[in-house]
Amino acid sequence: MLLLLALGGAAAMASPAHAQDGFAELDALADGSTQPDRGVALARQQIGDGDLIGAVATLERVLMDNPGADKAVLLHASLLCRLDDKQGGRAEIAALDASVQVDEALWGEVTGACGPVARPGGF
Repeated sequence: MLLLLALGGAAAMASPAHAQDGFAELDALADGSTQPDRGVALARQQIGDGDLIGAVATLERVLMDNPGADKAVLLHASLLCRLDDKQGGRAEIAALDASVQVDEALWGEVTGACGPVARPGGF
């Protein structure tokens, strides 16, 4: 096993172009997470690609800089529920401000993943 890891590490170091591609991908993920709308769009792309864990990470980066990004919170909550953390997803929904406005499609995603959950006020 260690031999395979060593060989894999040596191969990655032997390919600077591959390493640069990896850094470019990481830069794109970080840049895409700086604005809530861009981060949500990137997370939706990751969801479409089947990368739910990556989408959660993207939304967490968005929420670190923009804790009031309600669409990101709701999408993050729905992903937590899809990843078998319904308690965490529901807690995020319950913590939303009563003035949150969200469209029916996004709320449908949330309830589809988390099951019946009380809507925050303002809907």
